[in-house]
Amino acid sequence: MKKQCFKESETSPNQQVSLEYCCWFEDACILDMDYFVKTLSNIKQKGVHADLIGSVITHYASKWLPDLETSNANASANSPESVTTSWMKKRFFVETLVSVLPPDKDSIPCNFLLRLLRTANMVTVDSTYRTELENRISWQLDQASLKELMIPSFSHTCGTLLDVELIIRLVKRFLSLDHDGSKNGAALVKVAKLVDCYLAEVGLDANLSLSQFAALAGALPSHARATDDGLYRAIDTYLKAHPSVSKQERKGLCRLIDSRKLTPEASLHAAQNERLPVRAVIQVLFSEQTKLNRHIDWSASFSSMRSPSGYGGVLDTPARCLSKREMNVQQMEIKKLKEDVYRLQSQCNAMQAQMEKMAEKKKGFFKWKKLSFHKSNGEMENVEQQEAETEFGFGRQTPTDMKTSTVAKTRTPQKWRKSLS
Repeated sequence: MKKQCFKESETSPNQQVSLEYCCWFEDACILDMDYFVKTLSNIKQKGVHADLIGSVITHYASKWLPDLETSNANASANSPESVTTSWMKKRFFVETLVSVLPPDKDSIPCNFLLRLLRTANMVTVDSTYRTELENRISWQLDQASLKELMIPSFSHTCGTLLDVELIIRLVKRFLSLDHDGSKNGAALVKVAKLVDCYLAEVGLDANLSLSQFAALAGALPSHARATDDGLYRAIDTYLKAHPSVSKQERKGLCRLIDSRKLTPEASLHAAQNERLPVRAVIQVLFSEQTKLNRHIDWSASFSSMRSPSGYGGVLDTPARCLSKREMNVQQMEIKKLKEDVYRLQSQCNAMQAQMEKMAEKKKGFFKWKKLSFHKSNGEMENVEQQEAETEFGFGRQTPTDMKTSTVAKTRTPQKWRKSLS
């Protein structure tokens, strides 16, 4: 078997040999675990390519560990062994497989490593082997599929159905392992799409906390997402499944969305979404209005460049003209956005008018109270002044009045003579 493997590796060193031409794959699967490890070590000494060794390990594991193969998922249920014996055997099997993995990082498929990690968490292998698997998966996380990423939580302390903390660790390690920039931007975009799809699935769990959701959504940098449609869909799914989220928490979640990176379809949905706070809706409408203004300015500048009078009559190459259907779609979107803006403006004006009315009512109440207070004081002053005038004979007088009153006082009043008759 070793000779045949060596011949295959010599004939095609950089090409993975298919299972139908490698009959020694089946021969290797007959061996016991200890003999398989010894044979594999001898094969490595021959200088066999790492991809071929990875294919041998993958085929051997899927043959002897039914949990790693979906087609053989019911094989363990029909096993006559006890649960404890099967549990210990699986644990030993997983730990041995992890120890014989080739050092090349891309020699084992990522989906196989995820299935191996799920089994490792189920049988509670040592933390060293789990860390090794997580590091390998993190390096090639962009090759993972959503189905294999849905690893259930086997911890009794975790309330969620899926192991969200594991995915958070994988994403953070994926970002930390790329210190030298060897991972290109396409890998980061794939991981961002994968995380958004995972958030949309796990957001339906009623036991998922807001901190876990926000930690996973905010783990990736802003430039990782070409568009925020997937993130908006995940946040909307979470808010729909968790109606008890407070207003401040909704605002915190919506801060993760960049409204400038939403497509027109997502912006239209967000503008009519009642689960979003008002501030987020206004930001979306403002972003769409800015995009429309830029589009209008660009169209105007482009038309001026195409005009004969512009730039000395030099005509540039014309761009692709929009079709009638595309123009109708854009006009409908602009019309809907304008209607939403007018509706929000009318609501704001109504609220402002109502606040002004309430302020006028309060101001009028205090004004009438003040006027009545001044009026009562003025009436009391007039009464006192009249009493003083009647008692002392003076009041508010002009100099002429004072002169006449003085003359009148100096004249003696005419006395009537007493008649003796």
